[in-house]
Amino acid sequence: MYMKEVLLFVLMQYVLIVHEVEDYTAWEKIFDEAASIRKDAGEISYQLLKFEEDANNVVHFSRWSSLQNAKEFFDSQRLVEIRKQAGVKSPKFIYLDEIETGIL
Repeated sequence: MYMKEVLLFVLMQYVLIVHEVEDYTAWEKIFDEAASIRKDAGEISYQLLKFEEDANNVVHFSRWSSLQNAKEFFDSQRLVEIRKQAGVKSPKFIYLDEIETGIL
């Protein structure tokens, strides 16, 4: 018999960003340099993923203190300029509220 065990945590808020970059290595350098400003804005943790066959198609999945903080950060003129400098092409932002977390 399968029993679902749900762990009770504070439900988190996430941002999923999918974008193409001109050059992953150049983009990653700027991404790493921006770690402190992301943290100050409310980013708690992140994962970077790439498309299986194309390292220049990047997924940035991150946990935030609030979606409002994330939206203000990603919409800021400072971030618009950093994205241009990093060679980001047409980012798609998806703001997510966690519903449930579990371990199987």
